[in-house]
Amino acid sequence: MAASRDDANGHEQAPTELNLLTLNCWGLLHISTLRTPRLLEIGRQIAALSPPPHVVCLQECWVQDDYRAIRDAVRDVLPHAKFYHSGAFGGGLAIMSRWPIEESSMVPYPLNGRPTAFWRGDWYVGKGVACATLRIGPGRRDVVEVFNTHTHAPYESGPDDSYLCHRTAQSWEIAKLLRAASQRGRLVLALGDFNMFPCSLPHRIITARSPVRDVWRVLHPHSCIGPADHPDEMARGLPMPTAETAPPNRQNKLRAGKPCPVDPEAEDPNGKRLDYIFASNGDVSDGRGWVVESASVALTERHHSLHVSLSDHFAVYATLKLHTLSTSADVTAAAGEDTSTGFDAQLRASQDFDYDDAGAIPIADYDEILDMTHRYTARERSQRRRRFATFYAALAAWIGCLVAVWFSPRNFVSFLLMLLASLGLTAGVVDGLLALLFFSGEIRRLKEFKWEIQNARAAAVAATGKGGNAEARVAERASLQKHA
Repeated sequence: MAASRDDANGHEQAPTELNLLTLNCWGLLHISTLRTPRLLEIGRQIAALSPPPHVVCLQECWVQDDYRAIRDAVRDVLPHAKFYHSGAFGGGLAIMSRWPIEESSMVPYPLNGRPTAFWRGDWYVGKGVACATLRIGPGRRDVVEVFNTHTHAPYESGPDDSYLCHRTAQSWEIAKLLRAASQRGRLVLALGDFNMFPCSLPHRIITARSPVRDVWRVLHPHSCIGPADHPDEMARGLPMPTAETAPPNRQNKLRAGKPCPVDPEAEDPNGKRLDYIFASNGDVSDGRGWVVESASVALTERHHSLHVSLSDHFAVYATLKLHTLSTSADVTAAAGEDTSTGFDAQLRASQDFDYDDAGAIPIADYDEILDMTHRYTARERSQRRRRFATFYAALAAWIGCLVAVWFSPRNFVSFLLMLLASLGLTAGVVDGLLALLFFSGEIRRLKEFKWEIQNARAAAVAATGKGGNAEARVAERASLQKHA
């Protein structure tokens, strides 16, 4: 059964299937085209999905009126919901659920953009992870931890991407949350717009540091890992992405016009996966756990009257099923089954996950992260020096203008000197505050991130180079901590 029922004693039974959906709504105030009617239609189409979703995570739902419109449309299907508040303008995250939300929190990312890039807005919205604990049944294991996130946007590309360090650190942070929740024996779900490609470094961090799987790659292991011109994608020599395999797609039409149905098989050289659903198997100690039954692109239909896409992303929809490991007799009978995507194979992979396996991430990946962090720290130190220099230069210019006023022969010259002095001092004070508060804090947060990576790397070196000896791992970490 997909939904819960009441047993003979009136207690709600746990479901055996979970339907999950994630969507980036593109709901920026005053910027997003046709925002209000699009988001209203999003709510209507979510409510009309069959089978109905049990957990929905939304990103870029910035305006509370839009959230309320979606909330009203899905109330009969998803009676419980939470709009999360963060930053100066809000992170645009919301979680909607078939079951009550027992606990909730908004965990900010330590590294999250720069206030100097005000036209991008990532720092001002306070991006982070929206967390919700759902009770889906009366049993000890009937608890689900849901994490919804929208990581920093990739405004740049290649090795010069100055925000790559931020996205990598954000993947590390959410992996820690997923890992901790999984260790409590709970089913863990992470949904959202992760702004990363499959098999990229941030993707590998999440799947290696926590016992979760990218549900799409469980069922579609050969799906695209980037747009057609991406070097890794070109090296595979496989067909181009389509609307069925790449949610952000050129068929996302955002201006009103004539009907234009989405062709799910049309190739798109720019198609790529940025939206993900990660899921663990839950507590498999009794031979039962959650497996991926289906994963697909959803909400591809246009608005019924405006004939526009509902967002600049398509939704990702997945179904998890509670599965019991087959007996030896069952395994013999199903010998011809494709074990790469078989339910038993999924559960056994979870049983093989070792929380103490420090070598899950290759040493080369740790070195890449440390090199990236070193370069970004040097950039921030340089920025801090420049901002302090601007402050002191503005202060000196202000004092010079004040002195010059005494010797000015004309009033309008004095006025210009005072105006320039005031404007210069204002700009200098802003730069001084940025240097003192933001960049100094950023450098300290980078030090924390660097220490965590070095600590994990030391354990990985000990595990891979010394046979995984526990005493060796402790010695490596002690050496690092002594010099921290």
